[in-house]
Amino acid sequence: MSMMFEERASDSPYIDTIMHGWTMRDGSTIRPAESHWHMVFVRVHGETYPLVVGSLTTAGIARWGADAEILWIRFKPGTYIPHLPAKNLLDRETMLPEAASSNSFWLKGSAWEMPNYENTDTFVDRLVRNELLVRDPVVDAVLQGYSGRISPRTVRHRFLQTTGLTHKLIDQIERAKYASKLLEQGVSILDTVHMAGYFDQPHLTRAFKRFVGKTPAQQQAIDPRQPAKMMELAEASA
Repeated sequence: MSMMFEERASDSPYIDTIMHGWTMRDGSTIRPAESHWHMVFVRVHGETYPLVVGSLTTAGIARWGADAEILWIRFKPGTYIPHLPAKNLLDRETMLPEAASSNSFWLKGSAWEMPNYENTDTFVDRLVRNELLVRDPVVDAVLQGYSGRISPRTVRHRFLQTTGLTHKLIDQIERAKYASKLLEQGVSILDTVHMAGYFDQPHLTRAFKRFVGKTPAQQQAIDPRQPAKMMELAEASA
């Protein structure tokens, strides 16, 4: 065991999930593509490092060091920071500058206290009130299936502006995640092909390698039994 974490949902329309974890030792794991972006706060040896982690367009390897406490705020697609273009955040971690206090950081010229697992919703509410965090209703409507009379050109522009991704790429990433859950639950590969809307098994395999970093057969071998509130990430090799 190299990492433990707990997670919870949020009532905020801006937040998807809040996670809080601890690393026991150095480790790594295959991580899937991610259509959501995160604010991440890493505390290690008395220092806290604030990061913005952009959406991840392909699967890759996540690595971490020992003895760190980590807070992840996973935002819903369509939520964005206007002065940090989403396209510039893709597939990378951007360090936010630290302020004078060891427990604060700079964001658009203002000092902000680092949040914790309990007060994250309040922290995000303050960002929204100060217009440092915005939600695009067009992106939200399209993802909910209510595009109405919005032109494809407008949809593409709004998605690229707020997420850095196209609507099509987000759909591909989320479909691969859905297929991954089906396989973990014991659904056969052929049934997963049909339930997740793939053309055939090779189509599923290509998508899986790109967005999940494994083959469907490798995903089937994962044991889905984990506690709901406290999980352990097993170390994995590339």
